[in-house]
Amino acid sequence: MLKRFLHYYKKHKLILTLDLIAAFLIAIIGVGYPIITRVMLNDWVPNGEVTLIFVGGAILVGIYLMRMGLRYFVQFYGHVMGVKMQAEMRNDLFDKLQKLPYSYFDNHETGVIMSTMTNDLFDISELAHHGPENLFIASFTALGAFSYLMFIDWVLGLILLAVVPILFLFTWFFRKRFRSAMRRGKKAIASINARLESSISGIRVTKAFTNEATEKQKFEAANQELVSARSEVFSSMGKYFAVSQFVTDFFNVLIMVLGGYFLYRSIGSFNFGDYSAFVVSVGLFISPINTLISFMEQFENGAAGFSRFIALMDEQEESIYNGELTCQQVEGELVFDHVSFRYEASNEVLDDVSFRVEKGKTLALVGPSGGGKTTICHLIPRFYFLEQGSIYIDGTNIENYTLRSLREKIGIVQQDVFLFGGSIKENIVYGKPGASDEEILLAAKKANILDFIKELPNGWDTQIGERGVRLSGGQKQRLSIARLFLKNPPILILDEATSALDNTTEMLIQKSLQELAKGRTCLVVAHRLSTIKNADEIAVVSRGKIVEMGSHEQLLNKGGAYAELYALQFKDTDQSVYSVEMG
Repeated sequence: MLKRFLHYYKKHKLILTLDLIAAFLIAIIGVGYPIITRVMLNDWVPNGEVTLIFVGGAILVGIYLMRMGLRYFVQFYGHVMGVKMQAEMRNDLFDKLQKLPYSYFDNHETGVIMSTMTNDLFDISELAHHGPENLFIASFTALGAFSYLMFIDWVLGLILLAVVPILFLFTWFFRKRFRSAMRRGKKAIASINARLESSISGIRVTKAFTNEATEKQKFEAANQELVSARSEVFSSMGKYFAVSQFVTDFFNVLIMVLGGYFLYRSIGSFNFGDYSAFVVSVGLFISPINTLISFMEQFENGAAGFSRFIALMDEQEESIYNGELTCQQVEGELVFDHVSFRYEASNEVLDDVSFRVEKGKTLALVGPSGGGKTTICHLIPRFYFLEQGSIYIDGTNIENYTLRSLREKIGIVQQDVFLFGGSIKENIVYGKPGASDEEILLAAKKANILDFIKELPNGWDTQIGERGVRLSGGQKQRLSIARLFLKNPPILILDEATSALDNTTEMLIQKSLQELAKGRTCLVVAHRLSTIKNADEIAVVSRGKIVEMGSHEQLLNKGGAYAELYALQFKDTDQSVYSVEMG
């Protein structure tokens, strides 16, 4: 993991090097004060060297001004380096998310992923910046101060050195509990983000069902878990810092007493100047030691965040299933050959499904919910990957195609249309980035949405809101259809594209879909059987199997599952039509 973390420093070697040099100089400058203090008290003051006293003060002011500039450099450029590293990780993470299969998003909440993208990466960038800086400044300051302490009086220096293992012992004792608490805190933050994302996305449903109190209760539970987790962290931190500070204070008192005793007894050459310099240097020595130990919190934060980042980056990508052929000219013949499939940790969804759709023909899939219709649609663009059987387009197994080239040849219109925040034009051009204005205009005209766009005050630049919230269901569907006209795929999948619309709007959308379907191989999942009467073939899918297949008339005359579905759907409004068609 360390090697992968260090990888992100590669582009910033110059800034990192200058940052560490600045940190080193800051540490060296810190030792200047006790050195000049000792010389002043032992030499300049007793000998009446008044000029040197002011010169020494001026030298200290000068080096402190230099340290001020160095600290600015470390703070500014160090943080910029951390932010840039964070941006690189964010880009890598976003790129990774684009390569993950559908199944990953089935099993992971959006809020949890967003927590890794934001909170975790922030903690990592703070570690990336402050880590080397703290280690350098604290280490060299402590080493310089201790060397000078040993130079003043080696006996007191060794006594002071005894504080270090005691402090690190306390650190080691609290480290395991602290790490566990930090990881629990990370999970709690991810959980509350997931709860918040879900609640905001579903706010209209919440208001419709007047369930504000229920949502508040759910959020409060997640909130309390975060409070509990953070309390555990702060409890470990509080105990550690309180004890470690007491040890530091105790040794400060010990050095003061022993130094005073040495001075009183005139032990060795120890004098008042040595005593004053030693007391000042003790602070210089203990402070960076505490900084190094306090760095544990930042390290654990960054390490926990980077661990989650690596876990996501190591997820299996779709590319492992990539074929080598480029899907170019597609006629559109589609064949399912003994296909079986099931989702993770679930019962089998498809069981030995076989069918053939000739190029330019339409196959409608009907049947009860959960029977496997949508799963069939998702397998064609390889959103999920087969365990058994094969799917062919124009006689070539789709597993031999690259995922990108395969999906470029397939267009999908779903019941739940997803539109991106932005303008109408931006959402249409999503079907073909870089399309000309003429192409966009023609696509909108074919989708029967051009007149609506022209009536808007801002026309093509009208903002549609998050997920197209400012549009009606029919307008969103027509916008998605325009997007597909622009893409112009030879294979079309309509997954209950009109089932959520009223009858009038459905008729308008059906005209657009019929125009879109011309000359294309179509797979249509339908809830309303009236919309698929004219399909070339209809397959009844139930419990993962195709139980019947034929034309509308053939299936009605057969009197099986399709006829039963049709009778149930039209029993109150179309019994006479049903009786005539049954013959």
